[in-house]
Amino acid sequence: MSRKRKDLPLLENITIEAVAAEGKSLFHHDGKVVFVPFCVPGDIVDVQIVKKRRSYCEGRVERFVELSKMRATPMCEHFGICGGCKWQNLPYEEQLKAKQNQVFDLLSRIGKIELPEFSPIMGSVKTMEYRNKLEFGCSNKRWYTKEELADDQLDLNAQDNSAIGFHITGAFDKIYPIRKCWLMDDLHNDIRNEVERYAKQIGMTFYDIREQHGMLRNLMFRTSNSGEWMLLVQFHYDTPEDEAMGQKLLQHIADTFPQITSLLYVDNQKGNDTFGDLELTTFKGSDFICEKMDDLKFKVGPKSFYQTNTEQAYHLYSVVKSYCFDADENSETPQEPPLIYDLYTGTGTIANFVAKKASKVVGIEFVPEAIEDAKTNSRINHIENTEFLAGDMKDILTEEFIQEHGRPDIIITDPPRAGMHQDVVNVILAAAPRSIVYVSCNPATQARDLALLDQDYKVVAVQPVDMFPHTPHVENVVKLVKRAQ
Repeated sequence: MSRKRKDLPLLENITIEAVAAEGKSLFHHDGKVVFVPFCVPGDIVDVQIVKKRRSYCEGRVERFVELSKMRATPMCEHFGICGGCKWQNLPYEEQLKAKQNQVFDLLSRIGKIELPEFSPIMGSVKTMEYRNKLEFGCSNKRWYTKEELADDQLDLNAQDNSAIGFHITGAFDKIYPIRKCWLMDDLHNDIRNEVERYAKQIGMTFYDIREQHGMLRNLMFRTSNSGEWMLLVQFHYDTPEDEAMGQKLLQHIADTFPQITSLLYVDNQKGNDTFGDLELTTFKGSDFICEKMDDLKFKVGPKSFYQTNTEQAYHLYSVVKSYCFDADENSETPQEPPLIYDLYTGTGTIANFVAKKASKVVGIEFVPEAIEDAKTNSRINHIENTEFLAGDMKDILTEEFIQEHGRPDIIITDPPRAGMHQDVVNVILAAAPRSIVYVSCNPATQARDLALLDQDYKVVAVQPVDMFPHTPHVENVVKLVKRAQ
């Protein structure tokens, strides 16, 4: 017979001490750290402990006794329910301080390497409507809050429980309806709300992710600084008649919102919403939109990776460019234009951005469609000194590859959140470029990789960049130079 779990305590009049990772805050109790969401330092709260571990606990606020003077008023009515923008209650200057400290803590604690003085974090040009891409789930069983469920007038059996919105944190099958999201130009709210209204009007079913039936499944919006809009609608056809109903919805969208220059759809019968391996159909307009950056244009398709904060991406890439070329420009001896490898190149944005000052840029990326976009981006910008190849980084980046394409003077690497595979690190060390510019969306795995490079390379510059205001996420750019042998 299993032991009965001890009741977890309610802690009263607790003062929140500091900002923590993942959008949470913390305080200390009985020698342990306690993590609590949706608080800011200085809040006095009653906290119910909900999870107890050997070295930490997790809690939830039962009552705000006194609000901190530091606290900001969240702009969004969905704050605290929607899984995003968890730092809206924290003033932006405090968000930046927390992100700067996060980068320093991770690089010093995990990397355990010699570090230079960090540059101050670059704040985002925009703190609202800064995203160029958003996705919304569609569900026949929307999430209800405790307050909504306590309403005596709510009859779930008689209620239309379908909705379009964001997933609740930690719940893959729970969607909370969103009326207004502040992360993208307001037009996307008008489109999304009209799609929901009209779909219900014509009797379209919404997707049930557990049972895997229902027609309207997912919406993906993209917009660009050239004024173009893309909408990809994911359907799940259950019957032969569903396609005709889908066409009816798409025609209504096209007629109602002429601003959409790329309207696409797909019948996704898979167990998840990913569509990278599916064939998409263009209902109206083009199958891509264009972003402008500096004097360049970039083709962005529905499957393309492109930084979701356009204005801030320019500043991020400007840091990369300066880390590649500043030493050459300051040198008394003229330097030959360098050969650059751009690892995890995506659609070739960084590669094309730095190509003007390079002898050649070789970009490598896993996704074949992204490589085709990268080649197109070079072509439409009349850039002739780039070469792009598709394949798994650890398989394609070998000593034989380096012998064929030339030994790089500079390697730029911008890996996914998991960081670089050990084999990739080994090849970089074997390639022995004079410098490495490491762009990361996860300073924790970046710190791990920097430790692996530390024997041969020294970190000489660190520049945090805020790409995602009101979230705990932060980008970081590090420059490493080869140590003297």
